[in-house]
Amino acid sequence: MGELTFVDVCSGAGGLALGLEQAGFAPRLLLDEDAQTVTTLKSNRPEWNVLHTDLLDFDPQDHTESHDVDLLAAGLPRVKSSATAGRVDSGVEERLLEATVYLAHAIRPRAVLIENVPELFRSDDHLAFRDFAHKELDHLGYELVWLVVDAVDFGVPQRRKHGIMVALERASAGRFRAPEPTVAEPTTVGAALGPSMGVRGWPDAARWAAQADQPAPTLVGGSKNRGGADLGPTRAKQKWATMGVNAHTVADRVPGPDFVWNPDLGRDHMVKLTVEQAALIQGFPPEWRIEGLKTARYRQVGHATPPPVAAALGRAIAEALNGDPAVPAAG
Repeated sequence: MGELTFVDVCSGAGGLALGLEQAGFAPRLLLDEDAQTVTTLKSNRPEWNVLHTDLLDFDPQDHTESHDVDLLAAGLPRVKSSATAGRVDSGVEERLLEATVYLAHAIRPRAVLIENVPELFRSDDHLAFRDFAHKELDHLGYELVWLVVDAVDFGVPQRRKHGIMVALERASAGRFRAPEPTVAEPTTVGAALGPSMGVRGWPDAARWAAQADQPAPTLVGGSKNRGGADLGPTRAKQKWATMGVNAHTVADRVPGPDFVWNPDLGRDHMVKLTVEQAALIQGFPPEWRIEGLKTARYRQVGHATPPPVAAALGRAIAEALNGDPAVPAAG
């Protein structure tokens, strides 16, 4: 069998697409409605076919390269709980979920991958979508698998749970196995960021890294409608503070040789992460460039699917599509 191919919708900064590429898939088409993320994608992979459009406006009949692919992938904007359902933009995320399922109707990939929050696949708030997806995709001949994975199990220095839906044609569905963890021990923030903290000659980089001896809490990208970049809600900020990190803002650059790190003296004496370091916490390789101004760049990072998670899922899907039929379990 030749190279596996995919279409990626709501591509963002490219975390899902990059991971799938690492798993051996070749992109036929990526699309996103945000001009800045499209710039990021084209900057890193000029050869990728990237379309600047909203998924809700996308017509696959105008883009035949999206047809006859092995995988339709979607790292969609995070759905909200019922507690926030009354906001102005309520329902946008749900419409994008439905649009992804309808796109599967149109292009008929051999597999569909949707990544979102765990609550989408286990909360009663989203039972209507699960019923819709099952009905529509079962009718097309797919079998669905719902699972939750944690990015920390795949070498990402961050505890970040993902709700995953995988739909496979019935001929392949029995061969799918959820990806197993790829690391025996979590990667810590200090291990991931220690070298970068010292590039400007900060003498306390190693001492700070030793204290940052745990994975990060989940990075949160935030909304375009709210203020500047920070690393997450109150509880996450408190967790960052135990590692000597000021999570209330994002830095323009790492500490220099004169920076005094003393968390007991308050935020001003804690380190701040840069956008590039946040990208490392998300599992992006150092060479992956995030384009735009600082806040927009951070939001791209915070909203991304960690590439190592996408790679693990991609390998599991590839094995199901390419592998021999599963042997029934004994007994």
